[in-house]
Amino acid sequence: MGPMQRSATRKRVAVTGASGLIGSALVRSLRADGHDVLRLVRHPAEAADEVEWDPKRLYVDAAGLVGVDTVVHLAGAGVGERRWNEAYKQEIRDSRVLGTRAIAEALASLAQPPEALVCGTALGWYGDTGDRAVDESAPAGTGFLPSVCVAWEAAAAPAEQAGIRVTYARTGLVVAREGGAWGRLFPVFRAGLGGRMGDGRQYWSHISLHDEVAALRHLADTPSLSGPVNLTAPSPVTNREVTAAMGRVLRRPTLLTVPAPALRLVLGDFAQDVLGSQRVLPGRLLESGFDFAFPTIDDAIRAAAGR
Repeated sequence: MGPMQRSATRKRVAVTGASGLIGSALVRSLRADGHDVLRLVRHPAEAADEVEWDPKRLYVDAAGLVGVDTVVHLAGAGVGERRWNEAYKQEIRDSRVLGTRAIAEALASLAQPPEALVCGTALGWYGDTGDRAVDESAPAGTGFLPSVCVAWEAAAAPAEQAGIRVTYARTGLVVAREGGAWGRLFPVFRAGLGGRMGDGRQYWSHISLHDEVAALRHLADTPSLSGPVNLTAPSPVTNREVTAAMGRVLRRPTLLTVPAPALRLVLGDFAQDVLGSQRVLPGRLLESGFDFAFPTIDDAIRAAAGR
């Protein structure tokens, strides 16, 4: 695409969670294509591309969002960052629900709201699906993460009511070296200490970082898409298969097993999500013509490992 075409479709995009794993990759991708990107930050704006917000106080400097075409909302406390206790579970819920409400209300208050809000949520919506494959037509599961995801998506209602096209990007486990759950797996497997978790039969619905960013941009640019869209590769694999693929790509042994009780001890309630099974398919993404660059687990790991 030449500079003339690029400037003709240049968009003004605001991003929350812009310093996170996915957000920073998205900002780089948008800027590389000549788009104008604003980052929402939790301190007084210092740079020309910053807009202040404080999700806990439900505050957004809405004046800074005037003229924005699209908002991609990715902010929220990391699910795998710390051992879960009641206080951290509250932090996980509040950071997502209050943050989404703050953004939705700020956008609804604008005289000319943006065309689209892409709200990053999670496959946690579906709960444990065992070995049953589900797509966007499946109901919410039960338990802590499904209840958070339901409240999180509901918090965007003010934006929908203002006529903004809202998509819920239900994201799987992002395969990347730089962060997230997979960022922790790489050094362990590189050291030859990797292995399956529990019995290894639980499905992990994954997506490469490259495809995650491309899919978020696809949601922003596809007027026919609204509501929930699963951002996950077309072939979910079991933890046992993930373990084998990590060994293959990194050329390391994967003989160890982390027993379920040890995971529960180290991770607290979060262990349930590591040991739980989510076999989720990207039905709407594929129907809308999205093309995965790294569709298989081996492709995604190779891309992350730079192989």
